[in-house]
This record gives sequence, structure tokens and C-alpha cells, in this order.
Amino acid sequence: MSTYGQFCPVARAMELLDERWTLLVVRELLLGSRHFNDLRRGVPKMSPALLSKRLKSLCRAGVVERTEIDGRTTYSLTPCGAELAGVVHALGEWGVRWMGELGDKDLDAHLLMWDIRRSISIDAWPRARTVVAFRLTGVDPKASRWWLTVSEGTADVCDFDPGYDVAATIEASLRDLTRIWLGELSWSRAILNGTVTVSGAADVRQAVLDWIGQSHMAAVPRPA
Repeated sequence: MSTYGQFCPVARAMELLDERWTLLVVRELLLGSRHFNDLRRGVPKMSPALLSKRLKSLCRAGVVERTEIDGRTTYSLTPCGAELAGVVHALGEWGVRWMGELGDKDLDAHLLMWDIRRSISIDAWPRARTVVAFRLTGVDPKASRWWLTVSEGTADVCDFDPGYDVAATIEASLRDLTRIWLGELSWSRAILNGTVTVSGAADVRQAVLDWIGQSHMAAVPRPA
């Protein structure tokens, strides 16, 4: 591993943390991913080989712990790694305030749906199994249809029809749904101006917006 050759604690920390993808792997672990395939879903453009390499580096540094549970490899943050929560959150807030508008290269349907799946408040959903379908425009047809299912206290998202009744369908462009999720556009304004359409029973059309909500970063104040 290359070094900066400085005694400064910031420089020494960055010798580990500024390798490409490293902090995003930490972000995924902070958000609850524990298994290799789950981590991959949070960094879909990262190669499996590089993810494996980064996990090994983080384990050697004492940031991540690798264990075998029932024959399955599990990754978790050590107390050392958990202390990075404040760093990651602060970087996220700074990025919301100062990184400007989203470019086309920033849009990723797989990552957006995965982030929605793991961030929604399960308690806000009906107790019975509930499915919400998404129809996205402006993306490859293979990534344009998604189904979010909440059942028995867990959420799952897939890009194939699970075969259950759909309570509501949300139609929007990938860019607009991403902007809503990040708090750049509200659900109410998007529906009012026709950017987003929601179909389903009248009571469900309103409730589904609360079920989905927005990213926790949506609450970050923007500069005037």
C-alpha cells in the first residue's frame, strides 16, 4: 500500500480510506449489508474481484471482521470501523449541499431500488404482504421494471414480477425518482406537475408515498 509519508493522522487514515471504493464498502456495512452479494448490490459497478480485495484490506486493518456463520461468510464492522459512521454521514451531507446537480453518469436504477428497499420504514407498511411496482423511463428496458415487496417485517426488491397482487404502481423517470429520493423534489410537487404518476386504489395512492418516503439525506438543509 502506498503511503503519504506524513505523521499527520488525516494522511495516515487516508492511506487506507482513499483507495477507490473503500469508503463506499464501509457505507454499505454501515447500512446493514452483511454478505458479499448484498455488498455487491450496493456497489453494482464494482467488480467482485476488487470488492474481495477491499474487504481483505479492511480486515487486515482491523476495520472489518470476517466470520463464518452456518457455513456462510459474514462481514461486520469492528468498533474501529463503526467509528467511521460519523465520517461517512458527514461526507454524505457535504455531498448533498455542495456537489451540484446529478449527471447522467450518476443515475443507477439498481442502486436506487436497493437503497429504497433497505431504507423504507417497515412499520409504516400494512401488516399483510404488500407489493408496489415501479415503472422507470429513461433507462434500459431491462432495468425499467421493479417490484418492492414488504411481507412479515422484511422488504425485498426484484426486477421480475413476483406474481403477487400489486397494491400500487409508481411511474417516473429514473432521474426524477432519484431526485425525489434525495429530497431535491417532493412527492407532492412531482405528482402535481405530472412528473410522477401513482395508480391504485384511492386510499393506497396517498398512503404509498408515506410507505416509500425519502432517503435520510433528504432532510439535509440545502444552501440558499
